[in-house]
Parts: sequence; structure tokens; C-alpha cells
Amino acid sequence: MGGTLWRGYDKAALDRQINLRARTPEHVEFFAHWADDSRRVRAQLDCRLDLPYGEQPLQTLDYFPAGGGEAPLVAFIHGGYWQSLDKGDFSYLAPAFVEAGVAFASINYTLAPAGRIPQMVEEIERAVAWLYENAEELGFDREGIVVAGHSAGGHLAAMAAVADWSRHDLPRDLLRGACAVSGLYQLQPIRLSYQQEVLQLDDAAVAAGSPQALIPEDGPPILLAVGDEEPEEFRDQQAEFLAAWQARGLSGAAVPLPGRHHFSAIDALGEKDHALHRSVCYLAQNGAIS
Repeated sequence: MGGTLWRGYDKAALDRQINLRARTPEHVEFFAHWADDSRRVRAQLDCRLDLPYGEQPLQTLDYFPAGGGEAPLVAFIHGGYWQSLDKGDFSYLAPAFVEAGVAFASINYTLAPAGRIPQMVEEIERAVAWLYENAEELGFDREGIVVAGHSAGGHLAAMAAVADWSRHDLPRDLLRGACAVSGLYQLQPIRLSYQQEVLQLDDAAVAAGSPQALIPEDGPPILLAVGDEEPEEFRDQQAEFLAAWQARGLSGAAVPLPGRHHFSAIDALGEKDHALHRSVCYLAQNGAIS
């Protein structure tokens, strides 16, 4: 019999916490709705697709302008446990932001097994830097960038929030804010789970890729959200990350998502009357948490 690995979970129990598709069979319906709604949005909204921010095939992003050069930007990172889904699956989030006067970008990155998480972190930084440097041509305010993400994308958004942007010769306060929905902030339980077979995390990747241990002294305001029907591990990680963020004297808040599981949680970001959407718009427009 296996022993305790993490928070009192043995291997089987930890895998149940991490295996989101198994515990939410209706995920297939959500994948279909994301893809179908996103196709309709791309056919209807002004957009620029597959803009390259690097040389690799998946180093691309889609951009939805919001009119005028003063609009802030939400730069979204998709989930899929760092190994599936696509930027195009989340175009459906754009209309609510564009209607609110907030431009929207959806970012791709090299997925596992071809890519490793440290590479993905670097690619997201490169994508955000590219957006910042091309803001005038794209037509948004480069001082108004909020990075957002869901699931694995929530992890990558949190990594962007703790990044040292001066490494890229960019302002340390490049981000106006960040938002992570259903994110993960400690990678060790992922390494101990069935996901390790594909992700191949080592000690260095866990240490360098766990935002919980990397909180800076000058991080941007951050919004966190997790469905109250999501696994305990996701809810525990969010609570611990938010507490650590606030303990550094940084601005952070959690937006409740009652009645939401892992796959319905992200829909709230694109619902114009939902508190999560309104909070992210306020953050993008004002640089503060409402």
C-alpha cells in the first residue's frame, strides 16, 4: 500500500483531486460549447488571428480590439493541464470585454510533452512583452494590461504576476493586474500525481514554477476565483496563495463562484453581469480591486 503523499492524500486520493475530467463527466459538453461559441464570435467580431509573438508554431495569439487606443487589455491564457486545448477555444470570452471597452487577447503556448512548464512560463512572458511592445499598433493602452488564465492558464497567469519583467528590459510594474481562475500555485502535488508521466517535473521545475514560493515585494493587484464545487486541493491552494499574497502587503481578493465546478467556473469571466467579469474589467480600467 502507498503512503501519504500530500495533505494526507495517498496516490489514489491525490489523483482523484487532480483528475478533473473524471470527476466532471460533463466536461465534454463544455469543450463543445467553448469551441462552438468561439467559432461564432470569431465570425462576428473584429479580430486579428494567429499573430506570432515568436518563431515556434504555437507561439501565437488572437487579438480582439475594443476601439480607440485607450482601451486596457485582458490577455488570457487557456488551461488544459499544460497539454491540451487552444487559444481559439476561448474566443467566446471576448464579447463581454469588448462591449465593456476592454480589448482581449487569447494566447497559445507550446504544450506538453513537446514543451515543459519552464518553457511555457517563458513563452507567456514573451507573449505579454510582445503585446506591450506592439500596443500602439494593435490599438490598446500598454499601461493597462491584465493577465488572466484558467486552470493551467491560471497557474501561468500567477507566474506572470510574480515575474521580474526587468529581465526583459521592461518596467517591473508592467502588469496593471492579474486574475487566476481555478489556478494551481504549488506544483508538487502535480508532480506526485498521474500527470507527472507527461509533465516530467523535476525539483528545479517545481521550485521555479510554484508561484506560492515566489511572491515578490511589488506584485500587481490579483483576483482569484475557484468554484465551490471544485476539488479541495484547488480551493486549498487558492486560499493559501491569497493569504501569502496579502501577507506580503500586496492587494488581492477572491471572487466567490457558488455552484460552479472546474469547467463552469471560467464561463463567469465572460458573463457581463457576473461579479468576476465586472471585477476584472474594473481592475483593467483602474488598476485596483473593486
